[in-house]
Amino acid sequence: MADEWTIGRLLNWTADYLKQHGSESPRLEAEVLLAHARGCQRIELYTSFGDEADEALRTKFRALVKRRAEGAPVAYLVGHREFYSLDFRVTPDVLIPRPETELLVLALLDLVKALPGDGPVTLADVGTGSGIVAIAAARRAPRVRATALDISPQALAVARNNAERLGVADRVEFLEGDLLDAVPAGRTFDVVASNPPYISTAEMATLARDVREHEPRLALEAGPTGTEVIERLIPQAAERLAPGGSLLLEISPMLQQRVEALLAADSRWQLETTMKDLAGLARVARARWK
Repeated sequence: MADEWTIGRLLNWTADYLKQHGSESPRLEAEVLLAHARGCQRIELYTSFGDEADEALRTKFRALVKRRAEGAPVAYLVGHREFYSLDFRVTPDVLIPRPETELLVLALLDLVKALPGDGPVTLADVGTGSGIVAIAAARRAPRVRATALDISPQALAVARNNAERLGVADRVEFLEGDLLDAVPAGRTFDVVASNPPYISTAEMATLARDVREHEPRLALEAGPTGTEVIERLIPQAAERLAPGGSLLLEISPMLQQRVEALLAADSRWQLETTMKDLAGLARVARARWK
């Protein structure tokens, strides 16, 4: 029947609808939401275009699409997001993992690989959020023993769940506190890594609505300049790094010169490189504590 709602017709209509409501990837979002509503993998939709979408499925899907059109991020609607080929649970208590942060993980794994011997490598993941950095590192490098820190107990609950689901709970511990404050006195790390808040107050107003209105502001906004959190973290990292230890910071490209200047202000820091992402933008600053 011409008016029958098939999977294919539902996807086509929804993609057009989401495009009209400002989605930059309307077809992909329609597929992700429909697969979630249907309880199947997205790839399974491609062999089901002619199948009828019954009323129960349409009702469930319609509610998701309505919320997406109102600005709710897809990752929060379906409850997960892939990062570094791993499936992470996400909630509105944590930032949605982004591809740019994979460069931070790559830089971290390169450091681990370059360290001599085969003993444990201690990592502090500051502002862990959903745990993506600590967990991805622990999954890919068995030497890693990670301490994941966050000021938000709700974020830590999500991260703990992800560590358990992804099989690294025995190698990742979780501490609640501001930056490195919760680390016991005298304890040091081989690597301190962080994707800290680095959005300035003025820049927050320019972000996409779904980011600005739905993702946790505490994990995004640093303050008037964007470097407020980084300014506090650099000296804390210096106190917590073993001699020769490394600091890895995800940064905004707009902050590159200021972050490099902050590191250069203490001669005991050796700025090794500021790595660029796939778009050619400065993204990860790497420094060594002498």
